[in-house]
Amino acid sequence: MRVRFTLIGLAAAATLAAQGPGGRLGGFGGPGGRFGAIDLAPHGAPVTGAPYSALETTQMVRALSGGNQIQRQDQSKVYRDSQGRVRTEHTFTPPPGAANQTARTTITIYDPVAGTVTVLDPQNKTAFQRKVNTSNRPTSAPRTNTNQNVQTQDLGTQIVNGVSATGTRTTLTIPAGAVGNTQPIQVVREVWTSTDLKVPVLIKITDPRFGDTTTQLTNIVRAEPDPSLFQIPSDYTVKTGPAGRGPRGWRANH
Repeated sequence: MRVRFTLIGLAAAATLAAQGPGGRLGGFGGPGGRFGAIDLAPHGAPVTGAPYSALETTQMVRALSGGNQIQRQDQSKVYRDSQGRVRTEHTFTPPPGAANQTARTTITIYDPVAGTVTVLDPQNKTAFQRKVNTSNRPTSAPRTNTNQNVQTQDLGTQIVNGVSATGTRTTLTIPAGAVGNTQPIQVVREVWTSTDLKVPVLIKITDPRFGDTTTQLTNIVRAEPDPSLFQIPSDYTVKTGPAGRGPRGWRANH
């Protein structure tokens, strides 16, 4: 659902699940970031003329022996306006046992009109902004997977979370012995993409090594978000830096 911009990703296990017998197989192991981050993909033009706001929820469940389970839920708010600008609000709650249990919120704004990505830190009222190249961004062409261990199935079209969506199911079979496994392992990834919004509304991943991950968009409102959501508040300190640089060493502009 890709370039990521300081957004808090999924669990490390989900990332490891992307590793196949011959290296990384794109798409397996989880969405790899917020749904809003999908709109930041550098290989395709921003989606315009299809505004929405929604709640993104990721539920991860890992079964343990004896019927025990480890569960984790992650939520973000996502907004996109008619110009293709995307705002993602993610609140991170430290895991149990962490010294600081205070929840923190990070807001990321991608603006293809201004050609910028901005990360807002509400706790310190600071904005980190850098330029991105939005010119000559061709739309990605569909890729044909020639790996014989990967099978893709067309699931057709149906209503998912209130919108019409097309689905695909991709199954990766890791042969016995590829990662020290005595028997083949199957990783299944099912994706439903809104035909109108051009963004995934449901992703299900089943991996016997790491458990089940479900990420979906709910409470979808197909209306223009408040324009102020895509602006830096006037009382924030803005720090700028060249493309590819993180917050360290950025220049402060008051």
